[in-house]
Amino acid sequence: MTIVLFGAVGTLISFIIISLGAMQFFKKMNIGPLTIGDYLAIGAIFSATDSVCTLQVLNQDETPLLYSLVFGEGVVNDATSVVLFNAIQSFDLSHINSGIALQLVGNFLYLFISSTMLGVLAGLLSAYIIKKLYFGRHSTDREVALMILMAYFSYMLAELFYLSGILTVFFCGIVMSHYTWHNVTESSRVTTKHAFATLSFVAEIFIFLYVGMDALDIEKWRVVSDSLGKSVGVSAVLLGLILLGRAAFVFPLSFLSNLTKKSSYEKVDWKQQVTIWWAGLMRGAVSMALAYNQFTSSGGFTQLRENALMITSTITVVLFSTVAFGLMTKPLVRILLPSSKQLTRMISSEPSSPKSLILPFLNNETESETSQQGNTSIPRPTSLRMLLSAPSHTVHYYWRKFDNAFMRPVFGGRGFTPFVPGSPTERTEHQWQ
Repeated sequence: MTIVLFGAVGTLISFIIISLGAMQFFKKMNIGPLTIGDYLAIGAIFSATDSVCTLQVLNQDETPLLYSLVFGEGVVNDATSVVLFNAIQSFDLSHINSGIALQLVGNFLYLFISSTMLGVLAGLLSAYIIKKLYFGRHSTDREVALMILMAYFSYMLAELFYLSGILTVFFCGIVMSHYTWHNVTESSRVTTKHAFATLSFVAEIFIFLYVGMDALDIEKWRVVSDSLGKSVGVSAVLLGLILLGRAAFVFPLSFLSNLTKKSSYEKVDWKQQVTIWWAGLMRGAVSMALAYNQFTSSGGFTQLRENALMITSTITVVLFSTVAFGLMTKPLVRILLPSSKQLTRMISSEPSSPKSLILPFLNNETESETSQQGNTSIPRPTSLRMLLSAPSHTVHYYWRKFDNAFMRPVFGGRGFTPFVPGSPTERTEHQWQ
């Protein structure tokens, strides 16, 4: 819920602040005849954080909670920005009124909810197919191919129905990790994990290559060469609005999120809030793609001075934020979170092996005896392990009851996977038993 709160609501707050700020400053700077649609598009362009750049400077092993928040917020943030951008482009905003504003909000909600539901349905379909069709269970190649193709199928469906492919793939991946991934054999799980990691690494390389190639687009720089100071001023204004828009939702929404948490270790303290705020200041490929979509004609060329100014300013913001903020993120994390190893023990990711799932179910006698054997402090268990061992009557508790009673028997998942005789999964289970 914190990720969705930051990614969706936070992006809307940042979008409003950047759009209104750009409208105020750019009119005074007289950069050209920009329309209300251009200003709203600027808000959508620069409210999209670059999760790729951020995750490159964070270590999942050292700061798993921070990594999860930044990754999840980055994906939802990019998807929300793209949905906002598409909603803005689908309307004629030259004569905006209350009716068009309501249609814009309705179109945004339609794209967001429809993309989310399509991703969930595609993920459930993949889990059901892989669970019921046994012809792939004896072949790692077939299982891996089915998982990759079904994930790509969700993206194709989103593009076919003019929805957000990023948002659809994100929620499809969540559902597939909860159900589909547990329906394949252990060898297919390992292969799938490394296959997606390799594809992700290659895609990140191409993203940075494209950003670097855009920075060397001489045509755009030649158009604005006579007004270099104004280009620097526009970039500085955009950077200031990014800083302000980021701070306007990270700290207030963190405060609201902490009000719902009873335990202190579940709350996002001010050091983590500062780190999250700083880590989301970088802009990257999504901003570049949206800027080229808005301010260039067919083929990527433009002779309009205001459009070329916005393209070069976007390139400047992307390069400066990536280099400056990116290089300073790691030292900032070390200053604000010096005890990273202790944080890793206290707040860890979801256990990936069935053996670690057995640990939360140790009886209280064993834990109490262990705690009495010496004065060394035992790390506090994570919220996930506390939930597994003694679930409270919260939304997680009722979701687990519904999931175990209705969803997992149909779509599979952890504990509901039919084992193939002689498979690595079955041998591992017998070994742990």
